[in-house]
Amino acid sequence: MTKTPAEKLPIGAHCSISGGVHRALLEGHKIGATTIQIFTTNQKQWKGRPIPEAEIERWEETLAETGIKHVMSHDSYLINLGSPKPELLEKSQKAFDEEIKRCHALKLSYLNFHPGAATGSSEEECLDQIVKSLHKTEELIAEGPTRLLIESTAGQGTSVGHQFEHLAYIINHVHKKIPIGVCIDTCHAFSAGYDLRTKEAWDETLKKFDEIVGLEHLYAIHVNDSMKPFASRKDRHASLGKGTIGYAGFKAMMQDPRLRELPKYLETPMGDKYWKDEITLLRNYAG
Repeated sequence: MTKTPAEKLPIGAHCSISGGVHRALLEGHKIGATTIQIFTTNQKQWKGRPIPEAEIERWEETLAETGIKHVMSHDSYLINLGSPKPELLEKSQKAFDEEIKRCHALKLSYLNFHPGAATGSSEEECLDQIVKSLHKTEELIAEGPTRLLIESTAGQGTSVGHQFEHLAYIINHVHKKIPIGVCIDTCHAFSAGYDLRTKEAWDETLKKFDEIVGLEHLYAIHVNDSMKPFASRKDRHASLGKGTIGYAGFKAMMQDPRLRELPKYLETPMGDKYWKDEITLLRNYAG
């Protein structure tokens, strides 16, 4: 396989759609991103507006102008596809369907989602409900190009997805009918107990992932340092090198041939101050 030049590797950040979805592409281009992640609507509200046709056309024009690829949406923080509460589950499934429709309208590559939380049920019941919820999207997801990506979690509260076994369970039950994969969040994985601080640590973690889930199901990475210590099960992002993973871990990530070409999205704090430098740093590590 031909090695992509470092300056063209898909590396970017989560950019704001304030002023129109195309504004996120312009923000990404300004910081040197070749990929971006967006919220297609307000992530803290249940109801999101359909994207107007004129805005979609502006998006497509700006996409062609900037050359940005592998754009990923992050779904609403309110959605819980594993909820045992019928009313919340119905709202979650409806909001998830609406998110898929917006992703298809923009022809996004990926829709990243937190798998869910066992609020009053067991982990097993929660995982089974997530599988059922995903199966309900089968016809809708087939209407466009978007692939669903399960985000690995830190394991706060009753959330599932912090163990590779959880991700494997969901993947194994739906991947034959639904385009699905995994997005590893470095902060979350580290906080969940998967070490990423050295090349050796990455080797061990990727070996576990491959044995349990399969590296063929890994499609993207959220790149974040962690404010909290290893295996703390706390989700607190830090700027690269300013957390408990450290620069060596991100250098090892960029130099690993299994990970080098995967799309990577920064969600680190104070993005307007650091993202341009962090993107440059990652490209230098890959160079």
